[in-house]
Amino acid sequence: MLVTTPMSDPSFLFTCLFTVTLVLGLLTKVWLSSRQIRHVACNREAVPSAFSATISLQAHHKAADYTVAKARLGLLEMCLGAALLMAWTLLGGLSALNQFLVHLLGYGMVQQLSLLVAFVLIGGLLDLPLSWYQTFVLEERFGFNKMTLKLWLLDMLKSALMGALIGLPIVALMLWLMAASGSLWWLWAWLFWMGFNLLLLVIYPTLIAPLFNKFEPLEDETLKARVTALMQRCGFHAKGLFVMDGSKRSAHANAYFTGFGAAKRVVFYDTLLSKLSAAEVDAVLAHELGHFKHKHIIKRIVSMFAMSLAGFALLGYLTQQVWFYTGLGVLPNLAGANDALALLLFMLAMPVLSFFIAPVMARFSRKHEFEADAYAVQQTSAHDLSTALLKLYEDNASTLTPDPLYVSFYYSHPGAAERLARMQGLRAAPA
Repeated sequence: MLVTTPMSDPSFLFTCLFTVTLVLGLLTKVWLSSRQIRHVACNREAVPSAFSATISLQAHHKAADYTVAKARLGLLEMCLGAALLMAWTLLGGLSALNQFLVHLLGYGMVQQLSLLVAFVLIGGLLDLPLSWYQTFVLEERFGFNKMTLKLWLLDMLKSALMGALIGLPIVALMLWLMAASGSLWWLWAWLFWMGFNLLLLVIYPTLIAPLFNKFEPLEDETLKARVTALMQRCGFHAKGLFVMDGSKRSAHANAYFTGFGAAKRVVFYDTLLSKLSAAEVDAVLAHELGHFKHKHIIKRIVSMFAMSLAGFALLGYLTQQVWFYTGLGVLPNLAGANDALALLLFMLAMPVLSFFIAPVMARFSRKHEFEADAYAVQQTSAHDLSTALLKLYEDNASTLTPDPLYVSFYYSHPGAAERLARMQGLRAAPA
């Protein structure tokens, strides 16, 4: 007679793997955040010598205090998130919600969609207190929040409606593909998912983003001529130059490209234009054009395609494995489809199991930022880009003294000192 021991039970092994990885990930996050808090606090009383001529001690204090406050809130979010994840999985929350809806609605598409909707709604409601605190307490304390409670609630309502109008049909089609496309359903689902993401890149600038912000054509003719000349020099074509009313929500400043193909737009936050000179705006835009010139956006899209293909293939395998469900504390449906359960469990488990590849992704992102900086210096000047970045660091209260290990693990952009040091070694383009 074959005897199954816990150590040979795949469900038990997967539970152990998930639990150990979750605990190690949480401990690593807490350790890194604690290092960041200590490092920033220890360097609070003196502006680094490289920035002493441009950054005031008061601004340095604000950046340090803001960074520490965000990190402490992040620690709370990490611990609550890990507890909630355990509640959904190994403590049986998702299984109980699924069984409740099965008894209420029976098996079928309605029950599966209801499970997904209920999960999102419960998660959203549980996130509300911290979201409110971050906006109306933390951001308010440091002078960044410009939102009213009415606007905050309106944004949530719009997001919920957009999620229902766009998300529900997509999820329904995904569940249908999982049930009707045979063993290769994951390939068809991946093709559909990638097509949807490409479509979203095209329609987002003109159909979705305007629901949340106003976008007006850039009216400053001098700046427009300067920016247009830069784009022509760099071989970049955009459908328009727009100013976004970012100031109605936050004092943070930014600029970005949006759209895809012929639908590309250049968007400046109104807060950015109010803080930077024309030459500095040019330099910031040249940095963004550097991403275009080095094909960073295409590379990221290709990487997303490859990683999502691997993810869908893995999901296709896991949906057929009973240990995947039971190992995460869920009793699979014996008389009905488990596709919605599989999607939710995969969404919950993968961030845990893939956490330790985050430094690799962050490193590639920082490499891209260095390349974009170098291109910007060639097209404009190191001085203009440096002063623009320093203004943005100061206005956004970004710390100049982050913990190096924290930077290596998390930062998608290089730290200020390293970034500006490299920039100073680059030759500015001739005037």
